[in-house]
Amino acid sequence: MLLRRVPAAAVAICRGLATGPRQGRQLLMRQLFESSSCTYTYVLADGASGDAVVIDPVLETVPRDLQLLRELRLNLRYAVNTHCHADHVTGSGSLVRALGGRSVISRASGARADLLLSDGDHIEFGDFALRVVATPGHTPGCVTLVLDDDSMAFTGDALLVRGCGRTDFQGGCPRTLHRSVHERIFTLPESCRIYPGHDYRGHTMSTVGEERRLNPRLTLSPDEFVTLMEGLNLPRPRLIDVAVPANLRCGIQDEP
Repeated sequence: MLLRRVPAAAVAICRGLATGPRQGRQLLMRQLFESSSCTYTYVLADGASGDAVVIDPVLETVPRDLQLLRELRLNLRYAVNTHCHADHVTGSGSLVRALGGRSVISRASGARADLLLSDGDHIEFGDFALRVVATPGHTPGCVTLVLDDDSMAFTGDALLVRGCGRTDFQGGCPRTLHRSVHERIFTLPESCRIYPGHDYRGHTMSTVGEERRLNPRLTLSPDEFVTLMEGLNLPRPRLIDVAVPANLRCGIQDEP
């Protein structure tokens, strides 16, 4: 179930999170890699019910993802995009058409999807939930997905291992990104594991504590960070003219 913000008096009933995560839960998590765009896709599932969420699927690797979900007998509930990607076409529509479930993206992305997220929403799968944390800057619609016990965060392109996403297209803003990371991600527990949307140097994960101390970009002051990001002069993403229009539809079923 995907849940909207509700009045405080209704939280215990509607969200089921007021007393904290249940003890004895078993989380299944798989980190998968797409080599062309160096994108990580994540499969999360409740071990008891088999209810699953896929984060940032890529169109070219949908057959692999489908095979894994079927082998593990998982029930796809949501195919979630952390933002509107510019370097690959999302596989959320193909996954949903094959297995059911719903495609999901941030309302602030401007994209269409079966469900649109807002800051503070929760995505529930079995006894687990992901908290939606708005982390704009790479794009206006970027979100970070934080597990309900704050043990792990899926940061998309907002925060990478020893880096961050670029801010020079799709409405990006370096000052906004710096603020998002420091106020919305670096305030999580130091031990919270960071799972990024991409990696280009062989890293798979980090922690909040590591990135606070060691990230060469995000340890800069806001002004220093803006100067750095505005001077990168990166090449235009090769697939941007294909990927962005496709991802603005975000896997809507029966698109006319």
